[in-house]
Amino acid sequence: MYRILEHTMINLVLFGPPGSGKGTQAQKIIEKYGLVHISTGDLFRYEMSHDTPLGQQAKAYIAKGELVPDSVTIGMLRNKVEAHPDAKGFIFDGFPRTIAQAEALDALLLEKGTAVMALIALQVHDQEIVKRIKLRGATSGRTDDSDEEIIRNRISVYKNETSPVFDYYASKGKSHSVNGIGSIDEIFGRLVDVIDQTAVAARA
Repeated sequence: MYRILEHTMINLVLFGPPGSGKGTQAQKIIEKYGLVHISTGDLFRYEMSHDTPLGQQAKAYIAKGELVPDSVTIGMLRNKVEAHPDAKGFIFDGFPRTIAQAEALDALLLEKGTAVMALIALQVHDQEIVKRIKLRGATSGRTDDSDEEIIRNRISVYKNETSPVFDYYASKGKSHSVNGIGSIDEIFGRLVDVIDQTAVAARA
């Protein structure tokens, strides 16, 4: 199996509601498969702190209280992808959030001779998320981790944003749901099963 995976570009979109443990699992996936982590938050911080042309554009929109257009975000993604020509694959975190962004990402990857292999969504029921985040709030000191109404609103935003993107990749046979309840290693095992099976199918 390793030989098969070795030659398969593993590009993953990882979804998970707040408190789902997505960050922990993303790190484990990166370590196992040697992927490059692409977080839009990190990209924005990098481009703006280094005052790049794209960073300057993003700052200008933010200063006016406007959303940064997809063209700027995709430009940052392109820079990151092109900076890692020998990457075994990429894990996209926090992107795409809309169908327009998903289409733009697909176009960028197609240009590079590759594609999104799978979108994987960690499934955790609302009550468990609320419990986890409130538990975290007891030590994190973040007020938004202690207010149940705010937590439930964050869950709602996540669902509204991600469900169209999940459906978009589902129509291509690329979306997978993974049970996000259990120990870190149990959940990771489920993710690995999906990734390996998808890679084998992509190679066939």
